Amino acid sequence: MAQGRGSAMTLGLALLLCLLIHAEIADAATYVVGDSRGWTFNTAGWTRGKRFRAGDVLVFNYSPSAHNVVAVSAAGYNGCTAPRGSRVYKSGKDRITLARGTNYFICSFAGHCQSGMKIAVTAV
Repeated sequence: MAQGRGSAMTLGLALLLCLLIHAEIADAATYVVGDSRGWTFNTAGWTRGKRFRAGDVLVFNYSPSAHNVVAVSAAGYNGCTAPRGSRVYKSGKDRITLARGTNYFICSFAGHCQSGMKIAVTAV
């Protein structure tokens, strides 16, 4: 009889965990970087006034023949460099899920990052 209660409690905890995970995913928001302008130059100020959470999705819309999106570290962001092994997106309609903390993205086409095509998004 005690084993039955333990099994029921384990099942209940598993269901609660699933519910919490589902609630976290359901709360995720989707943001189009740069709004109607898309991923382009001078989008760094686009984050102002927005509250991002881990699990939110950023959509980068751009012409893949003219731009890309590279997930970089703070050093890559500050130096406008994409170190070997950096994740490069180039579909023109990239969907990237934010991790907790600051997420850094640049365009690695020559001169683009230096001209303001970079963004830092902090997710809580």
